[in-house]
Amino acid sequence: MSQEARQTDETYEEFLDHVQTYNYVGDAAGVLGWDQQVTMPEEGTPARSKQSSALSTLRHDLLTDDDLAAWLDELDDLDGERGAVVREVGRAHERASAVPEDLVKRISEASSNALPVWEGAKADADFSQFEETLEELVQLRREYAEAIDPDRDPYEVLFENFEPYIDIETAEEILTELREELPDLIDAVAESDVEPADPFEGEYDPDRQEDLVREALDTLGYDWDRGRLDTAAHPFSTGTQFDARVTTRFSPEDPMGAVGSTIHEFGHASYTLGLPDEHYGTPLGDSRDMTVHESQSRLWENHVGRSLPFWRLFTSAVEDHLGVDTSPRALYEHSNEVYDDNLIRVEADELTYHMHIIVRFEIERDLIRGDLDVSEVPGVWNDKYEEYLGVRPENDAEGCLQDIHWSHGNFGYFPTYSLGSVLASQLFAAAERELGDLDDDIESGEFDRLYGWLNENVHEHGCRYTTPDLIREATGEEFTADYFLDYATEKYGDLYDL
Repeated sequence: MSQEARQTDETYEEFLDHVQTYNYVGDAAGVLGWDQQVTMPEEGTPARSKQSSALSTLRHDLLTDDDLAAWLDELDDLDGERGAVVREVGRAHERASAVPEDLVKRISEASSNALPVWEGAKADADFSQFEETLEELVQLRREYAEAIDPDRDPYEVLFENFEPYIDIETAEEILTELREELPDLIDAVAESDVEPADPFEGEYDPDRQEDLVREALDTLGYDWDRGRLDTAAHPFSTGTQFDARVTTRFSPEDPMGAVGSTIHEFGHASYTLGLPDEHYGTPLGDSRDMTVHESQSRLWENHVGRSLPFWRLFTSAVEDHLGVDTSPRALYEHSNEVYDDNLIRVEADELTYHMHIIVRFEIERDLIRGDLDVSEVPGVWNDKYEEYLGVRPENDAEGCLQDIHWSHGNFGYFPTYSLGSVLASQLFAAAERELGDLDDDIESGEFDRLYGWLNENVHEHGCRYTTPDLIREATGEEFTADYFLDYATEKYGDLYDL
């Protein structure tokens, strides 16, 4: 080995050690975030906001460190896996270096303080309680976007926090395609004479529901040695390949809602747990961005958990835990019913779900761009729901306060839900092209082939590839909505005799 190559190796090892420290601090902050939403005492917010702010500031310092900048300059000609690490860290360093440390601290504190305000406003169904807080978060994120690039659309800058490699034009094209194509299918379903079965009536004990969703996680192969299940106001998954936790919530009148949300979060956790252990703390051991992450949750939730073969597998568990007398077909129809009066995104069916996302996307985009005042959000939200979904919220809790994302300051996140659903269909189709039809595997509870394909083609790569490159590597094609639209048309055409 030449002296130059030896020096490069030594520099890379110093650089990697620094990057790992940065990521470890971030993971510690993630545990504090999980705790705040799951187990922290109600009065813990003042201390937690300071703790979260301190960790955010420390991460910012590590990411903008002069030594890191020097290492990035020295290593900018690397290729392969090491080149991918430099690319990802370099991008994060460039953005972080543009943001003043004081702004990072203010954003972190504001986000921590916002959570209990949002929870209280939602409990009281009163947006006015959250309005001032949301105004502060919007303004802080505008400042953040301006610091990174004052000459670009601020919403585009924020969208890149969650999806840096699919440009906003592509995202808007796909969302527009869904908005143009899905309403005709939704209308056709609404006009159908088919009445999906509903095997549930009355209320179902949350403890029995928890037993049911735990069996669902067992059935899908969740690794309890590296995970846990808890409840939260808004279901989420968080963690690392060594500790990937899921949360859910229970509604006495809707036991299948808990099953769906738990399987959704399992999909996230399966991706996290599939990341390579040996690369923990580096971009090679971190998940690709939110479009890919959401593709994993939506693939397991919809293509597996809402399939007829899954209900052939899991009906007996529903009967045992909930005491109902039903059938696989009844549960299949119930879990895929298209609701023309649903107001809640996380309870939405596969088709109308995307209209929920489009409402949020349009509102947050206009907020960040300054085309909409925060005070106007409830009215605009309600108007858009009436226009896109034909239903109008009666209060703010079932309207603009239903999601947690804005209380975290996460503007630009929502489009990735629809992008992820679209990618889920493309990936599932690619898996079946290679493996053959997966219905028998699902019905028999044999998920190793599907999980193995996803691990080989998605999980184990971490951030080695950009999102478009990963999609091409996994499917052999460019990112497209065609597979989702074909899947939706075929599935719901069959269900509703269209």
